[in-house]
Amino acid sequence: MPTAIILQPDARVRLDRESLEVVGREPESEGETILREIPLRDVERLILAESVQITSRAMGTVLRREIPVAWLSHSGRFLGAFVPATPAHGAARVRQYQRTLDPAFALQVAGRIIMAKLYNQRRVLQRLQGARKDDPSNPESSERDQVVRDALAFIDDLFRTCRRSETLDELRGYEGAATARYFSAWARFLPGEFPFERRSTRPPLNPVNACISFGSTLLYNEFAALCHARGLDPALGLLHATEDGRWSLPLDLLEPFRPALVEALAMDCFSHQILNESHFEPMKGGIYLNDAGRRKFILQYERRMERQFMSEFSGHRTTLRQVMDDQVVQFKANLEDPTRFEAFLMN
Repeated sequence: MPTAIILQPDARVRLDRESLEVVGREPESEGETILREIPLRDVERLILAESVQITSRAMGTVLRREIPVAWLSHSGRFLGAFVPATPAHGAARVRQYQRTLDPAFALQVAGRIIMAKLYNQRRVLQRLQGARKDDPSNPESSERDQVVRDALAFIDDLFRTCRRSETLDELRGYEGAATARYFSAWARFLPGEFPFERRSTRPPLNPVNACISFGSTLLYNEFAALCHARGLDPALGLLHATEDGRWSLPLDLLEPFRPALVEALAMDCFSHQILNESHFEPMKGGIYLNDAGRRKFILQYERRMERQFMSEFSGHRTTLRQVMDDQVVQFKANLEDPTRFEAFLMN
């Protein structure tokens, strides 16, 4: 259980020797009962709903064991986190500040990130197309395949164009164009009862957007914790400009993982009927996963993150979670040696 995620409303987390006890109230007697015992040796990160309480003794122990703790709002938005104290990385951060202000460095790294994202978008569409048999007698099937072929050709053309980008704004424009075309093809594989016309974020306007936003939130939280753990300043972005009120570096690093993890996972949840209409609720002008939906989504997210695979690019078995840590380590090394960072590519 690398990630312990506790969403039970009004639950309390306390320490019992080498375990975390999750305590809740019994509906009939209203007395407290132990809902779950989680051995600390099995936990690498802890995510809590905002209504969940954790005792200071338990908090001190998990931080001492270098376990980050994050909180999510009722709608699934990332609220903030406690991260373990790390050794001082002053020299590395000074170098990071210098590099972030270097336009050539920023364009080089951002270009690698976007090229990887486009490559992964292409791989996702190829996999979806390969998994669905073409039926020439079905007009919808033929139309879908033509849309996919057009999107793949469009992304292929942008590969060459992106390499010639001279500014970050130009690069961002190409990424936006590729992503719009990618989503128009990707949406063709969704079940008819879950339409998806465009990406909407604040708020998500339909169940598909709700899943993509929630998956991106989980990914963002993990990359922020990894940046802290490796001594980087997560506020300093390249592709995403440095701004007050957000961690821009995690937003940069997660871009190649969006197609491979978030969007592929959302597609599986709808295509395999893991999620249905009962797992969503309207809230604050948008549509969000409810408690039951978040539990199902998180279970699939964790399975995908911890599933081992043979990487064609690293040449060894790994997991997506390990690849994420490797990306942060490579980015830090890249501050001194610009050849050290290679953005994540799907098999």
